Amino acid sequence: MTHLRHELDPIIHSPVRFSIIAALSAVQRAEFRFIRDAVEVSDSTLSQHVAALEQVGYVKVSKGRAGRRTKTWLALTAPGRDAFAHHLTVLNRIAAEPPRAPDETAG
Repeated sequence: MTHLRHELDPIIHSPVRFSIIAALSAVQRAEFRFIRDAVEVSDSTLSQHVAALEQVGYVKVSKGRAGRRTKTWLALTAPGRDAFAHHLTVLNRIAAEPPRAPDETAG
């Protein structure tokens, strides 16, 4: 039998990427600075993790103008939402189904 951990998504499993996706799962889209502050990482760290999530199609990045400022918006894609839901399901199954010790009286 294969342990459930093999079903976890290695892209999402990183604590920072997990936190980014969790924050984005609650909204339609969020401004880069909001996610940066919510996840408590630097701009460069967030950029690196968002790039990894964007590369696999879990996050969509878009830019727009607000007055004179350019803003970067992040949104979780449908595949990203599905992957996150599956990842949470697997985590919950792992937590709910801990391995049992062999019965020492059998035998």
